[in-house]
Amino acid sequence: MSGIVVCPLASIAELATRHRSTHLVSLMAEKHDFHRPGLISAERHLVLRMNDIAFAGTGDLVAPAEEHVAQLIDFARQWDRASPMVIHCWMGVSRSPAAAVIASLAVDPDEDDVELAARLRQVAPHATPNPRLIEFGDRLLGRNGRLIAAIKRIGRGAETDGRASFLLPLRS
Repeated sequence: MSGIVVCPLASIAELATRHRSTHLVSLMAEKHDFHRPGLISAERHLVLRMNDIAFAGTGDLVAPAEEHVAQLIDFARQWDRASPMVIHCWMGVSRSPAAAVIASLAVDPDEDDVELAARLRQVAPHATPNPRLIEFGDRLLGRNGRLIAAIKRIGRGAETDGRASFLLPLRS
């Protein structure tokens, strides 16, 4: 069964290698530099530059935008699902769990939002998906508020030290 590996920046090389991943999504702030693991080709690496904030107009910070989510959805739909996709942000708590849920729905639009959110909470007690990303994902995927409601239903995740990684399985 394929799925989406969600992790902090520090774990991308290890987890991409362990899962033999061919696709990588990086959700990082503008000035955070990092190296793409060598087994991921440049054309299979999507870099989305944004800060982990929920509102636009927060000084020099870049809020997640609809364009970011549209790029994520297009990228996910090109993924062959032969091996897990890795999605990471700085800590693997907010941006990347939101992106994983959106990517999962992009490749499986018949997935039930409540079941997906419950599965996320089961594998990632620490996940607190970024609400701005979730709102754009809900709209662009035509979820009509179901995704927003499902994520609100699971609530804020448990405290974490930012080293937790998880595999969000896709529906069989």
